[in-house]
Amino acid sequence: RILLPMISGVDELREAKQHIEKAAESLEKDRIAYNPDLSVGIMIEVPSAVMVADYLAEEADFFSIGTNDLIQYTLAIDRNNRHVAHLHQPLHPAILWMIKRTCDAAREKGIKTYMCGEMAAGPLFAPILLGLGVDELSMNPQAIPMVKNAIRSIDTNDVVPFIEKVMTMNTCEAVQELLERSFGEAVGRPEPDHEEL
Repeated sequence: RILLPMISGVDELREAKQHIEKAAESLEKDRIAYNPDLSVGIMIEVPSAVMVADYLAEEADFFSIGTNDLIQYTLAIDRNNRHVAHLHQPLHPAILWMIKRTCDAAREKGIKTYMCGEMAAGPLFAPILLGLGVDELSMNPQAIPMVKNAIRSIDTNDVVPFIEKVMTMNTCEAVQELLERSFGEAVGRPEPDHEEL
């Protein structure tokens, strides 16, 4: 698979795919073996990509939501700046709607949505990500046991009504409270963000 970063619209995706096709033609011409059936996916990490996700899903083979950059660019904050790091809020309603829109567009076109970044590695976020339709999560190896345990602890029958409530909420605090009340004991409490800063 090939994953293209920072795609902001259909024109960029088409141009990148043309370069890939030219590379394949060059390999063919030089009689160098290659895989002609590579899937080409895109990172969803800027707001413009979310807004045109339905168009992008017609031309991409899969999506991968990069939560670190998507949160940073959507909320206009620098998560590495200690003065504003507290504004890096994965549960911000705008972020949840962006994830939902991306997953909905992908599902409608029959492609998968993956996720990477800090949000994918947070056990407490697992119910939300499952409910919004993320198909696979990518994280550092240390986080895998905790996230797997969280997913195994979730009753999928509870996720749909939970997500319906989440998507009516207008503050991070309200989402966090409902998340902890509904699934806190099953998936564990979140650790404070950015302690190292």
